[in-house]
Amino acid sequence: MALNKKIAIPLMLVIVIAAVAAGWLYQNGWFKDDGGGHSKLEHKVQLWTCSMHPFIIKDKPGTCPICGMELIKKIDNAPADGTAMTPEQKQQADMLGHVSMSTVQQVMANVATIEAKNGTLNKEINGVGIVQYDQSRQAKVTAWIAGRIDKLNVDTVGAYVSTGKPVAEIYSPDLVATQQEYLLAIKSRDQLKNSPIPSISQNGAGLVSSAKQRLMLFGVKESQIAELEKSGTPNIRLPIYTPLSGVVIDKMVQQGQYVNVGEVLFNIADLSKVWVEIDVFENEVPYVRVGQQVEIRSAIEHGAAFNGRISFVYPFHDPKTHTVKARVEMPNPGHRLKPDMFVNAIIRIPLVKGIVIPVTAVIDTGKRQVVWVEGSPGMFEPRDVRVGERVEDKVQILSGIKPGDKVAVSGGYLIDSESQLKGSGAAMPGMKMDEPKGAKPAAAPEKKGNLKMDDMKM
Repeated sequence: MALNKKIAIPLMLVIVIAAVAAGWLYQNGWFKDDGGGHSKLEHKVQLWTCSMHPFIIKDKPGTCPICGMELIKKIDNAPADGTAMTPEQKQQADMLGHVSMSTVQQVMANVATIEAKNGTLNKEINGVGIVQYDQSRQAKVTAWIAGRIDKLNVDTVGAYVSTGKPVAEIYSPDLVATQQEYLLAIKSRDQLKNSPIPSISQNGAGLVSSAKQRLMLFGVKESQIAELEKSGTPNIRLPIYTPLSGVVIDKMVQQGQYVNVGEVLFNIADLSKVWVEIDVFENEVPYVRVGQQVEIRSAIEHGAAFNGRISFVYPFHDPKTHTVKARVEMPNPGHRLKPDMFVNAIIRIPLVKGIVIPVTAVIDTGKRQVVWVEGSPGMFEPRDVRVGERVEDKVQILSGIKPGDKVAVSGGYLIDSESQLKGSGAAMPGMKMDEPKGAKPAAAPEKKGNLKMDDMKM
């Protein structure tokens, strides 16, 4: 009986102490659920890891022995979709998408960065054009009176003519008779001007005016009529002048040929300005507007550039070539652009302003476009971007980066490969990577130099 009391009393004390301890623990919440399905007693020791080297695991904060980065909290069982992540989980998930490269690694991988800037891309429309005569600078030299071409001052195509020099001389009996009538009208006017009868004096002036009008209808100029009145002798041959200074492009008469009234003698064109009619494909026609500047280049002129402006867009569509013609008016100093010459035309159209970067900086996966941005020296992070217009080696970025960001313009694919090799692609938004069944974790790197392998826990 005494033995039972010796055993019972200590046992009761142990039970009482355990009950008091349990009550104290329960009061302090050690057995309460923390919202994650675990009690405080079930919590594990907080571990720390490197975002660039996940196999580095420590039981206290510090720096990574490989890259020197600050360690972050290691979060186990982080949600794959990121919907219920804590700030620590989000930080770790974000950092897993980063890639750290030393200066030597960047040189070896040929990684180069450039600062993203606001700019304007010029959309280029390339077309083929043909040089044409300026239709507003063409004229015909015609015969105002029937007669015989007694003299041709211009007898070759391509010769330059001016309005101040006659191109031919024509003999016409009707012209000679009209000149004589004019001279007789002048004499009659002089004789009748002193008549006391007003009607007679006025008739003399009317005869002169009528004869002068007939001479002008025959193409005789005021200066020639004045010379006729001064000399008093009819001109046997009437000089023919061109209404436009330019180049003879057609010659339809020979010396000694008889011509009728209105017959064309020469075709004249002023080549100081020309038209270039370019073909624009139908999908690019909405970009073409009157007044836009066009650069014209000719192979004959060894690539020399000429500038003009679009003056008209034809309202016709060619169903065979699916093009629309646009007319470009431009000066032609030295007549370097010849009619019917083929030229290349370039129309540069400014687009909406935005961020412009080299096209080599964008990695197109087929479903999305990614740009690697250097957030801090040697630290690259992926950014999903939305691209706009692309012109030659430049591309417009509509969203995803901002001006001032340093983007990798070369070596981006190597950075992306490094990211995939480290498994960081699984943490990138919109990407899921399932671990193959039976796969084994990668082995930790061997100890080199001063690398402390005892800090690593696999």
